[in-house]
Amino acid sequence: MDSHMWKAIYQTIVRMNRTLERRGRKCQYNDTLIVAMFVWSVCHDRPRCWAARRGSYYGPFRPRRLPSRSQFERRLASPRAQALLRATWNEFARTDIPSPVSCMDGRILPVGPYSQDGDAGKGFCSGGFAKGYKLHAITRKCGRIAAWRVTPLNVCEKNVADELIPEAKPQGLLLADGYYDAGRLFDLAMAHGALLLTPFKLNAGGGHRRKSPIRLLAIRAWNAGAYKLYRLRTDIERRFSQQSSFGGGLAPLPPWVRGLPRVTQWVGTKLMIYHVRLKLREAAA
Repeated sequence: MDSHMWKAIYQTIVRMNRTLERRGRKCQYNDTLIVAMFVWSVCHDRPRCWAARRGSYYGPFRPRRLPSRSQFERRLASPRAQALLRATWNEFARTDIPSPVSCMDGRILPVGPYSQDGDAGKGFCSGGFAKGYKLHAITRKCGRIAAWRVTPLNVCEKNVADELIPEAKPQGLLLADGYYDAGRLFDLAMAHGALLLTPFKLNAGGGHRRKSPIRLLAIRAWNAGAYKLYRLRTDIERRFSQQSSFGGGLAPLPPWVRGLPRVTQWVGTKLMIYHVRLKLREAAA
């Protein structure tokens, strides 16, 4: 773990902890320590039990006292610790940065075909079917992730897009693959200030059923040459690959990360680490 990266993470956790309301009695171990322990374990691709061991800490992070494993698990599951973790994610993501082009897509997070994970779903992937989860995301041109969700693999991407678009509020163009070609998504994107652009079939816009006027507008723009801008959609593929291109990045799910809540926490923390690296690179530029 790079000391500059960890310093940025820990200082942000401390700052976000001060913004959250405190309720109840004062705990022996504060939420800053609990969340920092969890993030430290995720950065090192280790399970939670590893974070409760004294020998797991070195260099920039050496807590004087550590909770027991069971106490750490209980405190991490508390509402305030979860709120602090989400606040830290959002602080690094900086979703308020405008972008003329956004991209929407999903990334498969498979588990073993014989896994007993009850939350994992079976769905289509390149080359056949797989079991696992999927990361759905809308990315900005600058590389930041404006909105994301983790769902079982069998959840429809269009239904997830209904939640992502209002949260991301894209501006300008929203590029996605042909699976997102649905009239309601064109209307929803335009309602938030973006024109959704996807590949269209040759007979798109034909037939006698009612059609979304925004989708018809996108079809005309596509035929007029907007398909050349669609090449920018590969940007999200690069972002997905960059999330896994460094030590501590979002690699395939390890065997101890199972169940939708734990997978969501793991993926969210990995995305936070990705945003920290992005922030440090921007500051050094």
